[in-house]
Amino acid sequence: MNILAISDSHFKYHHSHSEDANNAAMLIRFLRQSIGKYDLIALVGDIFDLWFDGKYTIVKQYFPLLRVLADLHDAGARLIFVSGNHDFWFGDFLPDYIGCEIFPDGVTIEADGKKIRFEHGDTRTVNDLRYQIYRRFIRHNLAKHLFSLLHPDFALQLGTLLSRSSRERQDKPALRRRKTRGLKLYAQSLIKLQQADIVVMGHSHSPELIPLTNGYYANCGDWICHHSFIEIIAGKPILKQYKDIDNPSSLTT
Repeated sequence: MNILAISDSHFKYHHSHSEDANNAAMLIRFLRQSIGKYDLIALVGDIFDLWFDGKYTIVKQYFPLLRVLADLHDAGARLIFVSGNHDFWFGDFLPDYIGCEIFPDGVTIEADGKKIRFEHGDTRTVNDLRYQIYRRFIRHNLAKHLFSLLHPDFALQLGTLLSRSSRERQDKPALRRRKTRGLKLYAQSLIKLQQADIVVMGHSHSPELIPLTNGYYANCGDWICHHSFIEIIAGKPILKQYKDIDNPSSLTT
């Protein structure tokens, strides 16, 4: 089986920086070139910088990405979408109109004799109690319902204030190391307990592929700075970086 995993593109409905538009265009080009190449595509959280679909509305600026996701699905790829800390208020649009399978807290699949665990990673960091409290509050059905009562234009502006942009709030090195350490420890524990052979995560924005005893920890990185992704081909994970239209190169093998 050919598997693609990406995370943390933080696709925005409003491009406040020229880099936002460039990153969005690169992601669309890459996904367009991926049509027909993969059996399964895992969207490992924070694909959108903010997501909300109402009963009758979606964000029109997301259409280019939604269109290519639909094309990937129509070409035969299974799409799984793991909620991140920026995209979690899912309604029926992605599953019913695009074909995404939504997993709020992660999913484990079996392919080519390997157990592969996909999680975003925001619940696996250490010493981050403030975020865990915020996460429980913001994902509550009451919070989603109250948000849905607002006019969509105002709701998006409010959501942008609540969504701590990865570009505007760069993590300090110590916090980034703490995020990464928690993710690695979690991956090691799953593999040790034989609950996974490959653990694929995002959130830290640090692309990594680390061999562990009896398995691998793989982090997709991001599409803000690294334009990185994970391929799993016949059970073997590979960390790659998209540099141009014709030649994605390996960061590591």
